[in-house]
Amino acid sequence: MVSKMRTRRIADRIREELSTLLLMEVKDPRVSGATITDVEVDRELAFANVYVSCLEGQERAEEILAGLEHAAGFLRTALARRIQLRVFPRLRFHWDPTPEQADHMEKLFAQLRAERAAREGGQPSEEGETSGA
Repeated sequence: MVSKMRTRRIADRIREELSTLLLMEVKDPRVSGATITDVEVDRELAFANVYVSCLEGQERAEEILAGLEHAAGFLRTALARRIQLRVFPRLRFHWDPTPEQADHMEKLFAQLRAERAAREGGQPSEEGETSGA
């Protein structure tokens, strides 16, 4: 078994190298625009859970995941050449909805700010004016 700090370092390295591979070496158009948001490696180094997202959002999730699964063998081999481990973890790809959820929350906050400004007649709140005192 490997320490948590070591698994985190390995996961970070996999994320960096995988991002580079997707950008420079994978020619499959299905994975264009995919972003690696996180990688988690289990303590036995058997699996690396790779979380991906893209700007287009959920509409392309199936397409991107299919492209990544198709390229998994190539990616694992290329990563094993770049990162020296006795046994390299198998890659498992998952869709990460976090960026989409964050965008949705940001839109809700903007809407609330606009409603608050409209309700207060566009004037700054007293709270904001007194915070500098």
